[in-house]
Amino acid sequence: MPKRDHAAGEPLLSLSGASKSFGAVAALRDVSLELRPGEVHALVGENGAGKSTLVKILAGVHAPDTGTLMLDGRPLVLSGPADAQAAGIAVIYQEPTLFPDLSIAENIFVGRQPLRAFRRIDRERMRQRTTELFARLGVTLDPDRPAHGLSIADQQLVEIAKALSFDARVLVMDEPTAALSGVEVERLFTVARSLRESGAAVLFISHRFDEVFALCQRITVMRDGRWVSTDPVGDLDVPELVRRMVGREITQLFPKTATEPGEVLLEVRDLTRYGVFEDVDFRVRGGEIVALAGLVGAGRSEVIRAVFGIDRYDSGEVAVAGVRLPRGRPAAAMAAGLALVPEDRRQQGLVMELSIERNTTLTRRWQLARLGLLGRAAERRSAGTWLQRLQVKAGRPTDPVSTLSGGNQQKVVLAKWLSTTPKVLIVDEPTRGIDIGTKTEVHRLMSQLAADGVAVLMVSSELPEVLGMADRVLVMHEGRLVAEIDRDRADEESVMLAATGQAGAGGRDTPS
Repeated sequence: MPKRDHAAGEPLLSLSGASKSFGAVAALRDVSLELRPGEVHALVGENGAGKSTLVKILAGVHAPDTGTLMLDGRPLVLSGPADAQAAGIAVIYQEPTLFPDLSIAENIFVGRQPLRAFRRIDRERMRQRTTELFARLGVTLDPDRPAHGLSIADQQLVEIAKALSFDARVLVMDEPTAALSGVEVERLFTVARSLRESGAAVLFISHRFDEVFALCQRITVMRDGRWVSTDPVGDLDVPELVRRMVGREITQLFPKTATEPGEVLLEVRDLTRYGVFEDVDFRVRGGEIVALAGLVGAGRSEVIRAVFGIDRYDSGEVAVAGVRLPRGRPAAAMAAGLALVPEDRRQQGLVMELSIERNTTLTRRWQLARLGLLGRAAERRSAGTWLQRLQVKAGRPTDPVSTLSGGNQQKVVLAKWLSTTPKVLIVDEPTRGIDIGTKTEVHRLMSQLAADGVAVLMVSSELPEVLGMADRVLVMHEGRLVAEIDRDRADEESVMLAATGQAGAGGRDTPS
């Protein structure tokens, strides 16, 4: 399709009156969106607001039941992802899907490699074009490096380079920063700004408001499958944006209840895994929420995996309520009253093919069974109790858990572990990738658990969450615990100084 010059403010891609239903569920209802050249446009909304369905329509995965898609002012009908690609529309997902055994250059040009005589692949030309694409993005990556082992941030850059190789003029970035460190986020922002300056239209989807306000020029809000508003960034602030997203006022994002700490329920003494973390020593009392903070790669997730017994450690010990746990035995940790909500809910927290109710009862199947047989009625009663308590929004309990939004999937993981009545709850990135309303519900639940005497250990990369919810902040740097900061002394500066290995970052208190 030939390109044309765009008058100021004229959309490059527009979707008007789009509706899409899946059976009886209306995912989109009369939604309109305009993407302009030279603009980064934010799309925000709670999980289940219809953002993913809209993205799949733009990507050619779904065809709208009603509505019109226009590119360059002309109607565009997409019969599949290949049509979207040919039209210059590219989607960069949170978790890229590269071929791990191919090189970066081969991934970019897979299926359309430049050829020499006798249809031999021109590898030198492929490397040269790959280098030129990365130069346009202002980054340096080795074209011959295998995709296996690349960070998520570098994989996303490869996907963006691939989009540019197709002359994509519309780029959709769907939660691209969820798994990135601060440095990687800033590099991605630099790339996004260069794309904008080159005249591309960028649709940016994120739950992180600081990123939306720092990068975007306009914001479209969706709620319950409907368009709510589209406004310039300068006309909105965070409270108003939240109100439009959830349809109600959220008075307190971090509903922390003050509690009096009880006895030590989790004790970690001099835990060491060679080359990963060393001499990690801390305690968590009943009624406390303790945050384990630090930069990506500091060793936080590795420590809690060792505490729970998933990974073996070389020295040290872990005790729950005074009982020492054997190394490398998650079953023993669970029996002692330890529960772990992992960072990756889809890969580690859920069995996506199983039903919602079956996932909810996975940790209690033997307790619910009679004579070794698990009855459906017992399973349904147990699951129903917890699904109701956590207000999981689902069609039927027998539906696959994969049909739920990200926030509701996180609630199912929480329900699975809370049903074991743990003494200690470890949560790794409890609100990553979920919307503002569900975040508030998860925070309220954590606060209530602490008030009920549970010891909560939280790993989080979001400083506002750490500062808003933690009674104490433990900071890791390069595999070591370098600071322990009480709630009344913890601020962004003290935590970040410690996380980056700077001296005098609030000091290390004696473990309580």
